[in-house]
Amino acid sequence: MRFGIIGAGTIGTIISKKLVENGHDVKIADARGIERLEGKELAGTPVSVEDAIKNIEVLIISLPIKALPSIRNIINQVGEEVIIVDTSNYYPYRDGKIEEIENGMVESVWVSNQLGRPIIKAFNNLLAHTLENEGTSESPSERIAITIAGNDLSQKQVIMDVANELGFDTVDSGSLSDSWRQQPGTPAYCTELTKDELTKALKKANKEKAPLLRDKSMERFAELLAGKKEVELSHKDFVNINREIYNS
Repeated sequence: MRFGIIGAGTIGTIISKKLVENGHDVKIADARGIERLEGKELAGTPVSVEDAIKNIEVLIISLPIKALPSIRNIINQVGEEVIIVDTSNYYPYRDGKIEEIENGMVESVWVSNQLGRPIIKAFNNLLAHTLENEGTSESPSERIAITIAGNDLSQKQVIMDVANELGFDTVDSGSLSDSWRQQPGTPAYCTELTKDELTKALKKANKEKAPLLRDKSMERFAELLAGKKEVELSHKDFVNINREIYNS
């Protein structure tokens, strides 16, 4: 398949690498300009954002949520047949407070409104380490699963097939309005669950508690790292702390 990726941060570059390894044609762009890609080790072909959206079947946007309104003019030029995937998560300490989300609007619905296009929400409920290293081509009972939300069933199936190819089981988490169940602060978020476990975690999610648990998790990590440069949290530490807090 032909992919365009806007966003050459950690998640964008990992997805690009895994897609290329599986034989896909991938173009990757930095929303701030192609010069930002100079010197970076990239698996996909570095291009401008204008070229990233040409002659593709899937566009993956991997930017901080606060940056998404700035690419609306680019998205306006994307063909109607192109599947648009958003990987973002909302963190007020990083993104600044977005009033509509603070007042209850589902993050992905806000993103879709900003872009003016239907989107598929995917690849947001895995830590970068998980995405890069924990996928498997086999399907053992312990295979890690990811959540995929959206309103178009056929588009969701395409992305579910891609995720499976990259080494992960998938769970259809419902419509875009249901995607709050995979946002930060929910049991499905960055907790490395199997398909059965993830399905149950989605049902356990509490919309009102999620922002509080998200912030509690960030506070816990900050406390553990504050003034202790010698302390290094392992990947498993992050997963276990998320599991502990998000299931409380």
